[in-house]
Amino acid sequence: MGRVLAVCLVAAERRLDPRKPDRSTAIDKRSVSGPVQVDLLGPRGDHVCDTRHHGGAEQAVYGYSEHEAQRWARELGCELPAGWFGENLRIDGDTTDLVVGTRLRIGTTLELEVTIPRTPCRTFALWSGHENWLRRFTERGDTGTYFRVVSPGPVTAGDALTAVFVPEHGATVRDVFQSSRPDRLRALLSVDDLPPKVARDAQRALNRAN
Repeated sequence: MGRVLAVCLVAAERRLDPRKPDRSTAIDKRSVSGPVQVDLLGPRGDHVCDTRHHGGAEQAVYGYSEHEAQRWARELGCELPAGWFGENLRIDGDTTDLVVGTRLRIGTTLELEVTIPRTPCRTFALWSGHENWLRRFTERGDTGTYFRVVSPGPVTAGDALTAVFVPEHGATVRDVFQSSRPDRLRALLSVDDLPPKVARDAQRALNRAN
């Protein structure tokens, strides 16, 4: 299934938006050594500043794929180290193309569940420093994925990821982000007890697809 290449925590809060000079962001994340305990609301030692749009149980952990990061690095002509996308986990394996609701076991106790895609925002654009970043990122659609924490536990670089459950509906994080495969989106919405943000994003995607 893959493995964890790096575990990343916020290094420093940044003030990036000249229009909102008092607003900070925790997008600046860097890889750390040693095991990091992941609780229901995310890794210990990490935090978010904008709690209206980030964080919470359904966005407790953000993962980004190494192959997607390297594709961007080649296009942009610069290195994009672990944490550059604001991710907690840089993963050798799929993230955007995981089926929503997939449960991954990391190590012996940590279990994560795939929830929703990352929606690029102005802060991300300012952080990147690249022209037309929001449009380019959106068109590519390599969003990475958020996870909710089903079972807390430690994670460290090198840990293997094992899929312990994959839903039959087949709707991927990319399907939700790109509003593709409405048949899959309808099947996703028929699942009982969907986390609220998953149901919200899937319904919005289906509305756009229709």
